[in-house]
Amino acid sequence: MGVWIRLKRSVRALFGGLIEKTEDPELILQQTIRDMRDRVPELTNSVSQVMATEKLLARNKERLEGQVVELDSKIKASVKLGRDDVATAYIGQLQQAQLDLQKTTQQLDYAGVASKQALKARDNYVLQMQRRSAEAMQLISQSKQAKLQEQLAQTMESFEIGDDSSTFSEMRDKIDRRSAAAEAKMQLGTTNVDSQMQDIEREAMDMQLQDKLLAYKQEMNMLPASTEKKVNQLPAASSEDTNGNR
Repeated sequence: MGVWIRLKRSVRALFGGLIEKTEDPELILQQTIRDMRDRVPELTNSVSQVMATEKLLARNKERLEGQVVELDSKIKASVKLGRDDVATAYIGQLQQAQLDLQKTTQQLDYAGVASKQALKARDNYVLQMQRRSAEAMQLISQSKQAKLQEQLAQTMESFEIGDDSSTFSEMRDKIDRRSAAAEAKMQLGTTNVDSQMQDIEREAMDMQLQDKLLAYKQEMNMLPASTEKKVNQLPAASSEDTNGNR
């Protein structure tokens, strides 16, 4: 007995879960709105039938009232003419007409109440349908928003654990390696032998300029004695170059 209950419970849980997964809240709510709207013409038709019965009873009442008045006049005319037999026949018709009028009046009263109730019920249903429709549209909007949030959540998950994340990381590493290699090549380019030779040549040129400056000062007797001795000890090439420039 316990196994059967557990099996039954498992089957209900399984099929209940499948049904819940296949149910789309938006479609169900939209179908519910359509069903409610489809009932409005039916209710309107029922109300119109009740109101038609009321109008028919009202016409019958009016006809019977006219018949009662007419029979009353005929009875009085027959009595005046001394035709008691005819008056008696009219009296019988009058009594039947009065009885029919009484019944019709009662039926008309009931029909009037029924018409008002039916019309009120129809109006209440339309009002409820409008409220339900507005509520359903709000729920549909919430459902769409929930779907959008689910899609965004899935997209964020794909960035975290999916192929896109690994692709971005791989490309970032490649770009970093290329950038580092380019910086290394640039650094090597600025520290090679040619660059060192250029530095030596600039240093030699500066030394020559300083020698020429000292030669000018010696010629103009603007050097101290100790400095002048050093200038006299410069190579002849420097002196000749100075004289040549002079």
